[in-house]
Amino acid sequence: MQPLLATAAVLAIVTGVVHSLLGERLIFRHLRQSSLVRSLPGPLLQGRNVRILWVTWHLASVFGWAFAGLLWQLAQNPGVALSASSVLGASAAGFLAGALLVLVGTRGRHPGWVALGAVGFLSWAAIGAT
Repeated sequence: MQPLLATAAVLAIVTGVVHSLLGERLIFRHLRQSSLVRSLPGPLLQGRNVRILWVTWHLASVFGWAFAGLLWQLAQNPGVALSASSVLGASAAGFLAGALLVLVGTRGRHPGWVALGAVGFLSWAAIGAT
């Protein structure tokens, strides 16, 4: 087992779980009434909430571009397996770009940039270890 990648994977899973649970508790529970999706007109979101929603919206695009890079590589060489360095490069690029987006978009106030940056760095460091 590659410890850098195992650590990156666990950190990515934990970050996603914490992000979803805290988002539900701190933001979305105030916007619904007995349903999963927003159902109340409710008060306007606070500025910090709007900033992280903006970041999260664009974070989906950043991760989509990382996957698009892998799909492009597969399209160029159909039937050829992707190299570990290609997958790690796309992962590192996506997570590091995401960390930068969260850092800038929230002015460093949302700790997600640290976790995303750590996953990106671990993925990048593992390129040389594979």
